[in-house]
Amino acid sequence: MTLTEGRRPYFLLILLCLALYLPGLTGLPPIDRDESRFAQASKQMIESGDYVRIQFQGESRAKKPAGIYWMQVAAARLTEHPGAIWAYRLPSVLGAILSVLLTFAFGQRLVGRLAALFGSALLACCFLLVSEAHQAKTDAMQLASVVLAQGALALFYLDREKRPGWGPAMLFWLAQAIGILIKGPVVPMISILTVLTVSISDRSWTWLKGLRPLPGLALVAAIVAPWVWAISQATQGAFIGTAVKTDLLPKLLGAQESHGAAPGTYLALMLATLWPASLLVVPALPIAWKRRGEPAVRYLLAWIVPNWLMFEAIPTKLPHYILPVYPALALLAGLWLAGGYKVRAWHKVLALVWGLIGTALAVAPILAPKLLELDMIPAFYPFGLVILIAGWAPVVALWRGQTQRAALLALVAALVSFSSLFAIIAPRLFPLWIGERIAQAVPPGAPLAAAGYHEPSLVFLHGTNTRLLDGGGAAQFLLDTPGAWAAIEVSAQKEFDAKLTDAGQQAEAVGTINGFNYSRGRPAHVTLWRLRTQ
Repeated sequence: MTLTEGRRPYFLLILLCLALYLPGLTGLPPIDRDESRFAQASKQMIESGDYVRIQFQGESRAKKPAGIYWMQVAAARLTEHPGAIWAYRLPSVLGAILSVLLTFAFGQRLVGRLAALFGSALLACCFLLVSEAHQAKTDAMQLASVVLAQGALALFYLDREKRPGWGPAMLFWLAQAIGILIKGPVVPMISILTVLTVSISDRSWTWLKGLRPLPGLALVAAIVAPWVWAISQATQGAFIGTAVKTDLLPKLLGAQESHGAAPGTYLALMLATLWPASLLVVPALPIAWKRRGEPAVRYLLAWIVPNWLMFEAIPTKLPHYILPVYPALALLAGLWLAGGYKVRAWHKVLALVWGLIGTALAVAPILAPKLLELDMIPAFYPFGLVILIAGWAPVVALWRGQTQRAALLALVAALVSFSSLFAIIAPRLFPLWIGERIAQAVPPGAPLAAAGYHEPSLVFLHGTNTRLLDGGGAAQFLLDTPGAWAAIEVSAQKEFDAKLTDAGQQAEAVGTINGFNYSRGRPAHVTLWRLRTQ
C-alpha cells in the first residue's frame, strides 16, 4: 500500500497538523491585540451567561458575528479551563486541521490524489496557517468554511454533466452560513468572484443549476437569521449597523487602524507568508497558466486571481487576509510536484531568496534577545543552527532537480522551525509579554488599574474587572479601592503622581516591569504601585 491509498493520507495529514499546531499552544502567552480581545469577549460570555451580545469589558464588539465566540466558549467549557488562553485557541487548531483535510478531500478530485496530498501538506505547513492555528481568532476556522464552499462548488463545475446531488449542494450552502456567522460576507464574496470568473471565462452559467439556490438560501437563512434577530433585539438594531459602519466599510474605503498598504503588498510578502510552501508554489504558477484550458486548473485560477486582486485592492491590509486563496495555490504546487516538471534556472534563483528567509528565521532567536535588551539565551543557539540547516536542505535538493525531495525537506524545515519558534523561543522572549508579567506580579483577584499600558492581554490574564484608565483615574482608583494595585506606564506617571499629591497621599512602588510593547512598536516601562499605609 502506498502513501496515497485508502485513508492513510488523512492519517498522515492529521499527524502533520498536530506536530505543527500543538507545540507552543499552551506555553505562548495571549497575543495582543486581536487574540486577547476575542478570547476576553468569549470569556465574558461564560462569566455573564449572555451568549448573544459580544463585549470587551463594557464595550460592544460590533465587528464580527458570534460564530467564533460560540466555538471558543464551547472549547473553554468542554476543557473546563475558561481562564487558560489555550482553550480558546482550540477552535483555530480544529479549523486549520479541517482546512488541510478538506483541501485533500476536494483536491484529489481536482488534481489527483498524489498532487492533492502534496498540496494539502504544503498548506498545512505554511507560516500563515501555522500562525493562525496558534491564535484564538477567526481566520483558521474561516479558512475551513472557504475550502468547504469552494470544494463543493468545484464538484459542480467539474461534474456539470452529471450535476451532483443534494449533498454537495447543501455542503456549499452550509459553508456559506458558517462563514457568515464567523466573519460576515468574506466566504460568500470569495465564492461569488470565483463563480463570476469561471462562468464569464466559459461563457456558460448552466453548471450552476444543480446548486439548488432556493433551498440553499433557505438553509442559510435558517442558520443565520436566529442570531441576527437575537442580536438585533439585544442591541435595539445597533449591532449590524455599527459593524458595517465601523468595521466593514472603513476597511473597504480606507486604511483602517493604520493597516494600510499599497497594492502588491501580498505579492511581495508571499515568499514569507507561504514559507516554506512558497519554494514550490511560485514555480507552479507559469505551468498552471499554460494549462488553464483544463477545467480543474481553470477553476483553481478562478479561485486565486480575482480574489487576490480584490484583497490587493482593499486599502486595509493585514497578512492573514490573503489566506483564503492559499489552498488553491497549494494544490497548484502539488500539481507541479506530481507532474515531474524540470527545475529551471529561475527556480534556483528563487530558491536562494527563499533560503535567505529561512536564514532570517534561524538568526531571529539570536538577534531577538539583543534587540529586546534581554540577556542572551545560550539555549537558542543550537535551535538557530538546526533551523539554518533545515532551511537550506530543500534549496540543495531543488538545485539538484529533486523536486519531491525538496517538498519533503520543506515539510521537515517547517516542523523544525515552527516547533522551535512557538514552543521554545517565543515564550522565552519575556520583554514581549508585559501583560503576563504584570498579571503574575499582582495577586489574583486584587483590584487593578492600568494607565498608559492598555493592552487587552492584561484584562484577559488578570480579570474582566481590570480597569484601563488614565494616570489620574488610576490614582483615584487607588484612593477609593481598598487593597488596590496600579500598573503605571512611564507616559502616565506624572499625571498619576500629581493626583496623589493633590489628595495628600503617597504610593509606594512594589515592582518594575520593563519590556517592549510590540502592539505599539516601542519600549514600555511599567511600575506597580500600592497606596502607602499611614
